[in-house]
Amino acid sequence: MKVDGELPMGMDKIVDRIGPMEAAGFDGAQTIETGHDPFLPLVLAAEHSKDIDLITAIAVAFGRNPLNMAALGNDINSYSKGRFILGMGSQIKAHIEKRFSMPWGKPAARMREMIMAMQAIWANWYDGEPLNFRGEFYNHTLMTPMFTPTLSEYGPPRVFIAAVGPMMTEVAADLCEGMLVHPLTTVDYLRNHTLPIIEKGLAKRGLSRSDFELSYPVFVVSGQNEDEFSKNHQAIRQRIAFYGSTPAYKRVLESHGWETLQPELNQMSKRGEWVAMGDLITDEMLNSFAVVGEPDKIVPMIKERYTGLVDRISINFTFAPVEQRPALIKELAS
Repeated sequence: MKVDGELPMGMDKIVDRIGPMEAAGFDGAQTIETGHDPFLPLVLAAEHSKDIDLITAIAVAFGRNPLNMAALGNDINSYSKGRFILGMGSQIKAHIEKRFSMPWGKPAARMREMIMAMQAIWANWYDGEPLNFRGEFYNHTLMTPMFTPTLSEYGPPRVFIAAVGPMMTEVAADLCEGMLVHPLTTVDYLRNHTLPIIEKGLAKRGLSRSDFELSYPVFVVSGQNEDEFSKNHQAIRQRIAFYGSTPAYKRVLESHGWETLQPELNQMSKRGEWVAMGDLITDEMLNSFAVVGEPDKIVPMIKERYTGLVDRISINFTFAPVEQRPALIKELAS
């Protein structure tokens, strides 16, 4: 498995962090789009690294348009010499409409069209194909020499999308080089719901499972002492509860017979009862969504659970001393 780590948000710590991450053996460095732009830090990371993959996990797709994404992806992939992975996610209706002031509707169909539009733009730039993309959500029919970028030997970036439900997973399988698995996903859900769709889509493209990367962000509950373990234990329960309160992820709970939990968590979230929400996550749920154990048991447990199932693991090694992390990364990747 490849092992990815998370870069700090913002710009000021990137230069100090990317070198040690690469030296420690991480295969990829991820940014997330929360309070800061996810692309700009990766430009700095590209400048101060040599081999590590640079990944947006995720950038909000529907807050932008296909040409924005195509240009950003092309530029960062060129500057990083082919190391960029454009990871995109749909976000949810409230954020797209109220935070980004952008249209929402038919997210899986919109994501499929966005990726196809980007591919049409890249085909125009790199292969000289006429740009004549006309869809339900996006239309791109004009590209003149002045607005065509200098072509890079590394071409467009790899594209991953975040998916949970069957329709978005199908988009990933049909069009992408990989998929960002949502952290509120269990092994059973991956095996019984996600992978059959992935394999079907790849077969239509004449590809095998080895041609596609599944990236999984592992919840880890551990700590170097009892106090750290207890704090981490509660924090992960609250995070699972937060995700579980979102209607879009109800199908994962349903697959385990926990569907009655979602509306209760949703109502509690509207009342701001974030701490109490975590108390509803049972030990069975916690152990299904997270790897729970002593620090020296975490990596073997991850390997036992996910080897052969996913291709990339993103993980926070704060449960172990800094000097031990390179060895743990190497052990996990072997």
